[in-house]
Amino acid sequence: MNGYLSIKEASCKWSISERRVNQYCAEGRIPGAERFGGSWAIPEDAEKPGDPRKQKKLSQAVPQTQRPQELFPGFMPLMNTAFQPGHCLETINQMKAGPQKDIALAEYHYFSGQAEKAMQETEPYLNAEDGATKLSACWIFAYACLSMGRIDHARYALNEIKSTLAAGGENAPPIRAMEVFVAFAAAVLLHLPLPAEMPPTKEFLPLLPPGLRAFALYVQAHYLYLKEEYACSAGVVEATLAMGASAYPISAIYLHLVAVMDYMSMKQPDRAQTHLLAAWEIARPDDLIEGFGEHHGLLGAMLEATIKPNWPEDFKRIIDITYRFSSGWRRVHNPITGHDVADDLTTTEFAMAMLAARSWTNQEIADYLNISVNTVKRHISEAMKKLNVENRKDLKQYMLR
Repeated sequence: MNGYLSIKEASCKWSISERRVNQYCAEGRIPGAERFGGSWAIPEDAEKPGDPRKQKKLSQAVPQTQRPQELFPGFMPLMNTAFQPGHCLETINQMKAGPQKDIALAEYHYFSGQAEKAMQETEPYLNAEDGATKLSACWIFAYACLSMGRIDHARYALNEIKSTLAAGGENAPPIRAMEVFVAFAAAVLLHLPLPAEMPPTKEFLPLLPPGLRAFALYVQAHYLYLKEEYACSAGVVEATLAMGASAYPISAIYLHLVAVMDYMSMKQPDRAQTHLLAAWEIARPDDLIEGFGEHHGLLGAMLEATIKPNWPEDFKRIIDITYRFSSGWRRVHNPITGHDVADDLTTTEFAMAMLAARSWTNQEIADYLNISVNTVKRHISEAMKKLNVENRKDLKQYMLR
């Protein structure tokens, strides 16, 4: 999947100064270049702009390419709104009364671990005439239903998304791009088989508004993580955050969390902790803790090592989210993939088994969690017994598939 270059990377690629690259971007001479904060993101397959004097006659004969129309402006309004941590509800209250404000409140309730409220608030909009409202409602409703154990309702909402996008016509690029994004996100986040045809990122990223674009890059980073391309995944995260994604708290939280997954897999717990605390600093003022619960098992016991000692009550709520979400996730994941992911591991057993699967030794796990080696052995042995595996090689295949 294609990505983006920084000003410096484009300068090296084209053998020109960074100042000239910045000038090209400001003049709109690099198709697909997007501004994030004070910098630019340049499509990695973009060509170096030619001499404008040689292109003058051509530009007079051929109309300028128009900027792609943004997909469903209004889709996931809270995710696409920049706000300072601690001001989430204030931001929602300032929105104009109507469906967009209602959907934004449902987003807040979902991302703060209040799945039942999110489900109730989005249900009236599942058949809304406005495409952005309907897609947002179905998206939130589906994931809220997973946490509530309402699997049939979740499948219904996902099918509504699919039928809504299909009704837009195969020849409508914005519709097709949104369909790709939704299908790709669902497959990656639920660890399901990817769609048969996946167009390059460049075909739908430019059509997404900034907040959703940042979330789409989180999905791409998560996808690279699942392929065990941890350094590349972390690179996507670091670049996306550097280009201004931190202005959109919900997407930023998820980006930081996938970086934790990457760095723990590369045995770099200090860097992982930096990202976890960055995510926590963004999330805690507004209680946006859902993502921590969804990613618990992939964070390599980082929550146990960092959040539990300092914020024990928040940790308990996160673990409650973990159990609820993972139960719903398995009921969708297992039948489709044919995998029999066990549902009787404790969160501690799962976290330690994941570290063991990432080639951490018992001593390394014990040192990291400040517990005895015997305690680590006991938890991992119990996990292997429940999973019916006899050695770490089999454990790795089971945990990472």
